[in-house]
Amino acid sequence: MTGTGTGVKVIIRCKQCGERFILKGRKEKGKIETGFRQCICSNQHDFEIEEQ
Repeated sequence: MTGTGTGVKVIIRCKQCGERFILKGRKEKGKIETGFRQCICSNQHDFEIEEQ
C-alpha cells in the first residue's frame, strides 16, 4: 500500500444476510477505510466489523 496509514485486514459481516467480506484497508486517525459501501443484499449500515 502506498501513502500514509497502516495496512490492516478487515472482516465485514452483514447482519441482515450473513454474507462475509474479507478486505484490506488503511487505518488513519483511528478510522479504517476499505472502500466498502454496501452488501450484495443492498444493506448499507448494519454490519459487524472485525479488524485483524
